Amino acid sequence: MPAVGIAVGDNKKEYPGNLTPFVTVTCIVAAMGGLIFGYDIGISGGVTSMPSFLKKFFPSVYRKQQADETSNQYCQYDSPTLTMFTSSLYLAALLASLVASIVTRKFGRKLSMLFGGVLFCAGAIINGVAKAVWMLILGRILLGFGIGFANQSVPLYLSEMAPYRFRGALNIGFQLSITIGILVANVLNYFFAKIHGGWGWRLSLGGAMVPALIITVGSLVLPDTPNSMIERGQHDEAREKLRKVRGVDDVDEEFNDLVAASEASMKVEQPWRNLLQRKYRPHITMAVMIPFFQQLTGINVIMFYAPVLFNTIGFGSNASLMSAVITGVVNVVATMVSIYGVDKWGRRFLFLEGGFQMLICQVIFLVAEEISSLCIVSLIIPTNL
Repeated sequence: MPAVGIAVGDNKKEYPGNLTPFVTVTCIVAAMGGLIFGYDIGISGGVTSMPSFLKKFFPSVYRKQQADETSNQYCQYDSPTLTMFTSSLYLAALLASLVASIVTRKFGRKLSMLFGGVLFCAGAIINGVAKAVWMLILGRILLGFGIGFANQSVPLYLSEMAPYRFRGALNIGFQLSITIGILVANVLNYFFAKIHGGWGWRLSLGGAMVPALIITVGSLVLPDTPNSMIERGQHDEAREKLRKVRGVDDVDEEFNDLVAASEASMKVEQPWRNLLQRKYRPHITMAVMIPFFQQLTGINVIMFYAPVLFNTIGFGSNASLMSAVITGVVNVVATMVSIYGVDKWGRRFLFLEGGFQMLICQVIFLVAEEISSLCIVSLIIPTNL
């Protein structure tokens, strides 16, 4: 397992280090890896709501929309092929993340980021020029492989490069890039959907090449992290790199701890089995359940299918895309607030505040749904009588 798990997790030590321009620029470039994930989240829902895209690749869904054969508009998108198009990316990302962890550890974070960018770029090109559904699915699979590599390596790279006091803010830079990618994708969908001739969806899907090229070029110019050098036995180079990254000469304590952590991780023969030991169970339980329940709130579904969801509740095509843009703006603003407060207020405060806010929103949604159901019943009963 990477040494960062030990070095970063040691909250009792605060190593000397400054937020140098070198580190700032490096982390900004690396955080751009989040753009590819965010762009894909934002672009997919908008594209699947474009009539020209559905007419070409999913005609059964398009016919349902035009004929309005069912009163339940959610059933308009009931297509196994459309489901395969959207979900194939996440299955590929899951499989790629397993391989990416090995590549990241043995060959460095930069190579894993490079793989992510190249694979994502290839998927974007195939989707942009797609002539058949199989090309769309192949492109989505390549996009998923790219996301799997990037999402595994970029946060790790940021954690290892960031000084102790700014680690939280710089780490959230990855999340900020994701939200910016979502917003940019939603804005592009809104304008591309207006292009006459019905080929705007090609620009939306092919536009993923831009964030892919950013992370690809960035991975070629970014320096390796000291942790990665230490894991590959390059101790002298790692010490010099650590001095440059931290902006101070006194890095002996942090360097020695990184070396000790790396050596300790190399001695672990069954890391996954060790995680299941009794003393680690509370930690592993929280590490799994927190993101698990976050997914159950439905936020990823809302961000991914925002235009489709707004369309199914009666919004027009343009109104659905604009509503997704508004959602993206709120997401970016909230992330910027988190960047400002994560190292000032602490992770626990943001965690509790976010959980409380989500609880309130879920209650509001429940009440609104019940009121809507009562209104529908009150309209139906007099008509039947």
